[in-house]
Amino acid sequence: MRVGLVGYAQTGKSMLFNALTGLGAQTGIGGRQSKANLGAIKVPDERVDRLSAIYRPRKTTYAEVVFVDVPGPKGKGSGLDTATLQALREVDALVLVLRGFEAADGTAPDAATEFLDFETELVLADLEIAERRLTRLRKERGPEVEIGALQACVDQLEGGEPLRALSASEQQWQVLSSYSFLSRRPILVVFNGSEADVGRPVPEAVTEATERRGVGVIDVCAALEAEVSALDADEQVEFLTSLGVSEPASARLIRAAYQLLEYESFFTVGEDEVRAWTIRRGDKAPRAAGRIHSDLERGFIRAEVMPYAEFIELGSESAMKQAGKLRVEGKEYAVQDGDILHVRFNV
Repeated sequence: MRVGLVGYAQTGKSMLFNALTGLGAQTGIGGRQSKANLGAIKVPDERVDRLSAIYRPRKTTYAEVVFVDVPGPKGKGSGLDTATLQALREVDALVLVLRGFEAADGTAPDAATEFLDFETELVLADLEIAERRLTRLRKERGPEVEIGALQACVDQLEGGEPLRALSASEQQWQVLSSYSFLSRRPILVVFNGSEADVGRPVPEAVTEATERRGVGVIDVCAALEAEVSALDADEQVEFLTSLGVSEPASARLIRAAYQLLEYESFFTVGEDEVRAWTIRRGDKAPRAAGRIHSDLERGFIRAEVMPYAEFIELGSESAMKQAGKLRVEGKEYAVQDGDILHVRFNV
């Protein structure tokens, strides 16, 4: 899963990226960031920790999110250039960082306006694509279902509304799936406040603007996250405790990004490895097995399933079997978040 981190100049976007990844990538201070930076980040999951404590495996592997630090617009109203648009189309979801502090040049924060301006940029980029394609299809007398779907997009976008709010039929969505419309991307807003704002709620103007667009918002302080990331594990706990918080805000951001695409985790366990695997909500058992190895999907027979909560309550596989809690599921089983799977297959 690739999540694009984007924002206008001086929002602290790249500082947050570096705090998340520890990469020390170019921040664009003194000039616009020249290229996208990538960093893979483990998804915090106490379930993996508890399973590892039980099995004591040689290796423990967490689910991961790849964050892409996307070069942002040169400034509000300047539009999204070709490089930025291409980088945005290559990610699965967007995290928009909004400035909640006075900029270096003394400009006061206006996060709600920044959010609406960025949404407008996405809408305009999509409108250009939809109108151009619609004109061509009508000239060539293309498929009516595609023409109808694109006309619905144009109507929505001309009204200034993003495509993720579009009401369309299943057939229309299937047609539109081949288009890289940006305003259809899931989006999470990160309000980047000052250290003085830690513990305060996100400004009402921001929450009102995001709620109207059906967009989630969380608050962070990138400067504080940078300080935390520079400490070792014990010092991090002590520092956060002194602030009255239980974990870095970055951990909330990573989990929120993971959930943004309706991703879930199932687990495989054993002496060699305890591992979290990423699936989409509703994926069937064979597809989940294919995340482990393509042979498991191709030759899938059945899956032995232990729900995480019941496993922790009983404490072992043998106890699960004795209690009749270990289930055998077939090809139509939709894997649930937290399931522990043993896949049986034959190729």
